[in-house]
Amino acid sequence: MPKSVKLIKSFLSDEAIVNKIYLIRKQKIMLDRDLAEMYGIETKVLKQAVKRNMERFPKDFMFEMSKKEFENWRSQIVTSNSSDVMGLRYAPFCFTEQGVAMLSSILNSHLAIQVNIQIIRVFTKMKELLLNNKDILLKLEKMEKDVKENKKDIALIFEALKQLLNPVQPKRRMIGFNRKDDE
Repeated sequence: MPKSVKLIKSFLSDEAIVNKIYLIRKQKIMLDRDLAEMYGIETKVLKQAVKRNMERFPKDFMFEMSKKEFENWRSQIVTSNSSDVMGLRYAPFCFTEQGVAMLSSILNSHLAIQVNIQIIRVFTKMKELLLNNKDILLKLEKMEKDVKENKKDIALIFEALKQLLNPVQPKRRMIGFNRKDDE
């Protein structure tokens, strides 16, 4: 294994990548500044490279956060102040899995390619986990439904058993002559 690959794996764990994947517009994305940090370049260098190659990044590969999304993002996730060089002061580019893959073609360095390979592997693992958990959730829902149906059936069985064990005695009518003073 080349030295650079060992170096990448040592500082860029799967968990570190997962922690940089966010959900925006119902899509899993990574921010330009996080990717730039992983590639070992400045965010503005990454943005310039993307802007020079915009035809490679359709909306389903990359988008810029809207002002409203950016304000919500800053208030909920990141507190950015003017002295923090890495803070989010400008709306970031958000890259989907396909956008991250496309970055390796415009950032044609060995490091960028290796980082992208690792990121794509993490995205793939996340999809596999989601699919596996989806099957488990579907099975649990079916079991819950079966239990509810069985619960009703069991309640009916117990009700029938109670009636068999404690039959209601019909009120018997007295036979005979009723006297007026008994009434």
